[in-house]
Amino acid sequence: MEIKKKATAGTLESSDIYVMVEPGENGIELELESIVFNQFGEEIEKTAREVLKDFGVNNVKIHLKDRGAVECAIRARIETALKRAEEADK
Repeated sequence: MEIKKKATAGTLESSDIYVMVEPGENGIELELESIVFNQFGEEIEKTAREVLKDFGVNNVKIHLKDRGAVECAIRARIETALKRAEEADK
């Protein structure tokens, strides 16, 4: 999958995650902010990288602002942002 434009998904509400993706040129550049970073930061990053791998994304800047989202929500928000970033402007 090629990231063609900047796209977002999610909110900054409690138990959600805000995801922003944009085209990149230097592999996967991941930035994570989380209220539970010390406890779950590694797992959140692992989940994000798995989704990127599943979609075949090799070059992307991805910013995650987590407010305590569960894994299925993290996956869904990243998938949505990726699909929005792949769509051509109409």
